[in-house]
Amino acid sequence: MKKRATAQNTRPAVAVSIAASDSGGGAGIQADLLTFAAHGVYGATVLTAGTAQNTRGVRAIEGFSAAFLRGQLEAVFEDLRPRAVKIGMLLDAPRIRVVARALARHRTKNVVLDPVMVSKSGARLLAAGALAGLRRELLPLSDLVTPNRPEAEALARMRIRSDADRREAAGVIADLGARAVLLKGGHGRGTVVRDLLFDGRFFTEFAAPRLRTRATHGTGCTLSSAIAANLALGRGLEDSILRAIAYLRDALAHGLFPGGGWGVPDHFAGRLRPARRRRAT
Repeated sequence: MKKRATAQNTRPAVAVSIAASDSGGGAGIQADLLTFAAHGVYGATVLTAGTAQNTRGVRAIEGFSAAFLRGQLEAVFEDLRPRAVKIGMLLDAPRIRVVARALARHRTKNVVLDPVMVSKSGARLLAAGALAGLRRELLPLSDLVTPNRPEAEALARMRIRSDADRREAAGVIADLGARAVLLKGGHGRGTVVRDLLFDGRFFTEFAAPRLRTRATHGTGCTLSSAIAANLALGRGLEDSILRAIAYLRDALAHGLFPGGGWGVPDHFAGRLRPARRRRAT
């Protein structure tokens, strides 16, 4: 006779965010937890740093020690066994090294790396000397990397000026060890946003009308954590990306403006449905 599932013995889908705290609530750990909750995924956290910021900008950043970061990682991975990992702001090379070693030791799956380097307001969130460590230590452990155009240029060490450049940059990043690359199109021009996925073999483009809004603080965090949430729920990579893009678009369309600066997506307005796609030729 099968044992009936109860609130006491049902283990939820767990995802963990390894990122920094945003005191303004719009990005980082806070955006990730809101996104996980909107998808019905239990969210765990590993904080790399705290920031003093609001909707207008970042005023100060203070990193947690490598020992404390290591302690958080061990506590979460040993007990909660997350089905997906979202990585955001890592700050510097020592913290990158601690995270990479923990991921390798626990043989984590569904690792989504959002290579955060600069905030919406222009504050540097990754030390200049840490990029090499990100390329060398974390890309080979990532199932998906989600750079915007400036981040892709930094990772691939090339300028991106054309569609051919986008594909070349995605290929270079994949050659560094990432299993798949989603080169986001938000920094492009025109009326259509085109996100480009390279899964190591094929290119797939996701196209959608560009939304005109200032509620864009935390969009990268939200997209990557939505992908991680869908992966934690057992969906495939491409389906997870489709659903995450649609979720983000709906959240952006209902943007909130809690302060006097940038607005943020409404994480609970996003409908959980897949977007449209087309295979790139």
